[in-house]
Amino acid sequence: MWSWDAFFSILTSRQLLEGAWVTIWLTVVSMVLGLILAVVVAAARSSRFAPFRAVAGFYVWLMRGTPLLVQLVIIYTGLPQVGIKLGVIEAALLGLVLNEAAYLSEIVRSGLMSVPAGQTEAARALGMSPAKVFRVVVLPQAMRVMIPPLGNSFNGLLKTTTLVSVISVQELLRRTQFLVQVNFRVLEGLCAAALYFLVLTTLWGLIQKMLEARVGRGYDRNYRRKGVDRKALEDSAVEAEAVNR
Repeated sequence: MWSWDAFFSILTSRQLLEGAWVTIWLTVVSMVLGLILAVVVAAARSSRFAPFRAVAGFYVWLMRGTPLLVQLVIIYTGLPQVGIKLGVIEAALLGLVLNEAAYLSEIVRSGLMSVPAGQTEAARALGMSPAKVFRVVVLPQAMRVMIPPLGNSFNGLLKTTTLVSVISVQELLRRTQFLVQVNFRVLEGLCAAALYFLVLTTLWGLIQKMLEARVGRGYDRNYRRKGVDRKALEDSAVEAEAVNR
């Protein structure tokens, strides 16, 4: 029978709190490193050089076409057979980063491609350096497109970290399994772990909404805010396009 005492005991146990912390930092580090690698892959896929495009395309095809669980097992148990031995944390991070970067690269690439080429050309015609064009013109508009799918990817990664338990990483699910083996309370333990994930994903959902609101400022209905002249902004854009012509 269900035991509330066992449920709250597991829910508030130090082991589960430590496992939740491992899940959080593993997700954050994997997302940051994956995003950095994704930018490199997206740039390679947009390169003029065919070999770069081919290598990046093959990487995305391979990582997206095979299960993450299989990739983790290959990294942790297969690489030692060719002389590359990694610890559980290193293997987990490598697997998560490589897999996540393949998906994030498509988000980054689509976000950058969503910015009209005419705006970039107009900014260059006005004398902006390539770095300034990217920072002032391209990146703000691309971020508005990328933030929602990037946020969803982070949400998914929070739950995907449970897969690293198969290579003995002491994250939330692995700690729950240990507690279940000790207390013999399977349902209570799994429900406690599920509640942790529910809280984490809910908190991230709130953060994501704030990020989307921030990067969306100055667009759509915000044109009507006091002090913002939409016609003046549109006229400026027309002038920039005219200079380009």
